[in-house]
Amino acid sequence: MATEPLSAAQADAPRSGRPGALAAVLATGALLALAERELLHSAAASAMLSAFVTWLPALGKALWVNVEISLAAIALGTLAGLALGPLLLSPVRIARLAARAYVQAFRNAPLLVLIYFSTYVFPFEITLGHHAVPFPDWLKVTLGLAFPASANVAEIFRGAIQSIPHAQWDAARSLAFSPAQVYRWIILPQCVKRMLPPWMNLYASITMGTALASLVGVHDLLDTAQVASNTVARADFTVLVYFAVLGLFFFYCYPIARFTRHLEKRHAFS
Repeated sequence: MATEPLSAAQADAPRSGRPGALAAVLATGALLALAERELLHSAAASAMLSAFVTWLPALGKALWVNVEISLAAIALGTLAGLALGPLLLSPVRIARLAARAYVQAFRNAPLLVLIYFSTYVFPFEITLGHHAVPFPDWLKVTLGLAFPASANVAEIFRGAIQSIPHAQWDAARSLAFSPAQVYRWIILPQCVKRMLPPWMNLYASITMGTALASLVGVHDLLDTAQVASNTVARADFTVLVYFAVLGLFFFYCYPIARFTRHLEKRHAFS
């Protein structure tokens, strides 16, 4: 039985179907590759966030090292500055010149230089009898930050004293107050509210300066961030962890700045 010859359309059908099938295979492969890429990207992002969550408590704990250093530095600096401030106005020329030289030297020295200065000038341990007591690096950093803090507090105190109207000094002398009583009962209470806003600005500056402590071996917030970055070894994680460092310093210092502005406005209208 003879077969009928195929028409031209029927003969070309298989050949015309092959490019469509090939395009479908290529499209499917591209979709699978894209899905696999997105899956890998999602898995990498999830791993990065998991590592960040793991390191976040360590970063928060390390921030308190910076806070403790800043509190100790501002405390020592305030005590020294309150003692130096009146000397800047002393009638004794030698005392006035010595205090002014100290203030100018430490107000105009970079914090990094002072930190390195205190790190290598002070001994690594102190011998007490037959015992050697270590001199920790965090204490050296504290002293390095306390020097400029004391110089700035002395200048703030001097400005506050000079801002008191001279008539109040004359009135206190007319009431037979001694110089010590004038300072204690009349001048110092008025100096406190004048000193508080710049003193708080100084504390915020000292707190930000504690980030340099990691350069001399103190295990603070910045050092912890560097350890985390080296451990995870991912560029995106490094960016994220240093953003976290920036955020932690910001959320600690920003309320101080806001409260300082509140005090400035309150003092301006008082």
